[in-house]
Amino acid sequence: MTRHVAVYLRVSSRQQDTASQKPDLDRWVRGYADGRDVIYYEDSFSGKTMNRPAWTRLMKAVHAGDIEQIVVWRLDRLGRTAKGLTSLFDELPQRNVGLVSIKDGLDLNTAAGRLMANVLASVAQYETEIRAERVHAGQQRARAQGKTWGGSQPGRLLSLTSEQVEAILRLNDEGRPKAAIARATGVSRPTVYRVLQQNC
Repeated sequence: MTRHVAVYLRVSSRQQDTASQKPDLDRWVRGYADGRDVIYYEDSFSGKTMNRPAWTRLMKAVHAGDIEQIVVWRLDRLGRTAKGLTSLFDELPQRNVGLVSIKDGLDLNTAAGRLMANVLASVAQYETEIRAERVHAGQQRARAQGKTWGGSQPGRLLSLTSEQVEAILRLNDEGRPKAAIARATGVSRPTVYRVLQQNC
């Protein structure tokens, strides 16, 4: 099989979609793939682990020598653990596999790019840990005050997962509209506002 370009997309849960990532990635493919074969790999899985179905398939292709380059929308789509990402950044150059992160402007083939990649990996893990602390503190505060999160319909209570709360906080930090956050996480807009009020 000819070595191909692997385009990797990831969201944290099935309630989210990759609509915000695909346009930039498709544009990159049109402009820079240069006729090379391109295969898209897509996960709906937490970035706290590197053990994900599509990512596992992608890495098997890397180990088989089938991948020339990996392209992601942003580095944290690869994962959010410094240990996992650092190991990946060491392995890819050894296997002659390039890495492009569109939003980060990353080139793993240079010393500066490798330094930047490792800094960003540490930042991604830090953000994950801080977000988890905020979620936990907000939930504890809400429980102490006897509050519950609202549902998608009046009178219907919805139990949110920590992944949904983390996604709401992250998308809000990225400046996404509240309606878009609600659609991406599968909750109502009032629920989004309540989560932000309790965790920000």
